[in-house]
Amino acid sequence: MSIALAEQYEENEEYEKAYEEYKKSYASNPKDLGLLERLGHIAVMLDKKDEAADYYNAILQMDATNIMAYEQLMDIYVTTDKYKYYVYRGNMHNISHQYEHAVNDFKKALNLVADNHEAQTATRFVLGTLYEQLGNNTKAIDEYLKILDFEHNNEDIYLRLANLYIAEDATPSAIETLERAINNGFKSDNIKESLAKLYLKNNQPEKAREITGDPLMKIKCLLAEGDKDEALKEIQKAEAEYKGKPDFYVIKAQYYYEEKEYDNALQNVLEYDKFQPNSALGFQMKALIYEGKKDDFNAYVNWGKYNLVRGNKDIAVNDFLNAYQIKDDDASLVNNLAVLLESTGEKNHAVEFYEKLHKLEPMNRTALQKLAAFRESIGDYAMQAEYLEKLLETDKRNASLIRQIAGIYERLKSKPEAVKYYQKYLSVAGETPESEKVRQKLAKLENIQMEQEEGLIDKIMRFFNKE
Repeated sequence: MSIALAEQYEENEEYEKAYEEYKKSYASNPKDLGLLERLGHIAVMLDKKDEAADYYNAILQMDATNIMAYEQLMDIYVTTDKYKYYVYRGNMHNISHQYEHAVNDFKKALNLVADNHEAQTATRFVLGTLYEQLGNNTKAIDEYLKILDFEHNNEDIYLRLANLYIAEDATPSAIETLERAINNGFKSDNIKESLAKLYLKNNQPEKAREITGDPLMKIKCLLAEGDKDEALKEIQKAEAEYKGKPDFYVIKAQYYYEEKEYDNALQNVLEYDKFQPNSALGFQMKALIYEGKKDDFNAYVNWGKYNLVRGNKDIAVNDFLNAYQIKDDDASLVNNLAVLLESTGEKNHAVEFYEKLHKLEPMNRTALQKLAAFRESIGDYAMQAEYLEKLLETDKRNASLIRQIAGIYERLKSKPEAVKYYQKYLSVAGETPESEKVRQKLAKLENIQMEQEEGLIDKIMRFFNKE
C-alpha cells in the first residue's frame, strides 16, 4: 500500500509525505532499483542532497554501469564537492570506454586532494588502471610508484608493477619490485611464486628454488642448475601427485630432452598436447626434439606451426618451404602452405600449392574449390567447369553445384553439356523456386543453335598461335 500512497502524494506534490512513504517501502525492498531512483529524485527535490547521494550510490552498488546514477551524482556535487564530481564523471567515462576523457577527469580530481593521502592513493590507482587500458605502461608505472612512495599495504600494486615491467621487458625491475614487496611484509604464495618465476627467467635458479614452495618449480630450478640426478629424484616423487597435470609433462619432456632421450621427451610433449593442443610451447618443444633427432623435416614443420601460432606468418612460410624442400609429397604440409600463402595475399603462389595438393589428393574438396575459383578469376571457364565436375564426384547430389556447372557450360555455349546438367539439376533438386527457371532455360536451349564461346585463355593461345 505504501507505494500506491507514495505515488498519490507525489502526484499531489506532497513530496515530504511521498518521500516518507517511499522510505517505508524501501525498508522492505532495499534492492528495488526503481524505488531507489524515486527516492533519489525526491530527495534532490527536497534538497536532501546527502540522502540523494546515498540512494544513487546504492544503485551503483547493484548496477555499476548505471549512467543515470552517475549523472545525478555529478549534478549533486558539481557546486559542492569538485573532487567527487570529477570522480563520478571519470567513472561514467570509464564505463563508456572513453578512457582518455576518464584520465582527464581523474587528473583533475587528483589536483584537488594534494594533501589527502588516502584520496590520492585511490585516485592514482584508478589512473594507473586507466593507463593500462590505454596501453600506456610507462604512465601506469609512474602512478603505481607514486602510490608506493607513501602507501605500502597494497599487495596488488606490487603485482601490477611487476607485470608492467615484464611487459616492458624490464625483468630486473620486476624482480626488484617483488623483492621490495617481500621486504615490506608481503610473503603470500602469489608474490613468492611470481618472484620465483622471474628469478628463473633471469637465470637465477638457485634464488628461485630458495623462495618457491611449488614442487614443480623446484624441479625446473634443479634442471636449470644442471642437477639432473636430483631433478629425476624429484620427478619420481612427484609422479603420483602430478601425473595428469600439463606442467608435469613439460618438465618431464625437458628432463628427457636434456638427457637426449628424445623419444621419451616426445612422448611427454604429446601427453601435454592432450591438455594444451596447438600451443606455441608444444610446437616449440617438438621442433627442438626433432632437431635433436636430426629430423629436419619435422623440425621445420613444427617451427612453422610455432611461428604461425605466434603470428609470425612470414617466418612460418619460410619454415614450411624449408620442410617442403626436404619432402614435397606431404599433403598436410602442402595444404598448410597453400592456406598460409593465401592468407598473406600471395594468391598466385597459393594456387601453385593448391595444384600440388590436387595432384597428391585428386579428390581434395578444398583444392578443387580453390582451383575452380582461380580459373574463373582469370576467365578460364572450361577448366573451372572441369574442376567443379571433379568436385561433384565427391557430392553427386549437390544441386547448387550442378546448377553452377550448367551455367558455366551455358556461358561457354556448350549446349549438350548445359542441357545435361540442367536436366540433372531437375532430377536432383525436385520442385524448388529455381526449378521453373531451369525448365525455361532448357526450353530455350532446345530451340537455339549455340556457338561455343572461347574462354580468355583459349583466346590468348589462339592469338599467339597465329602465323
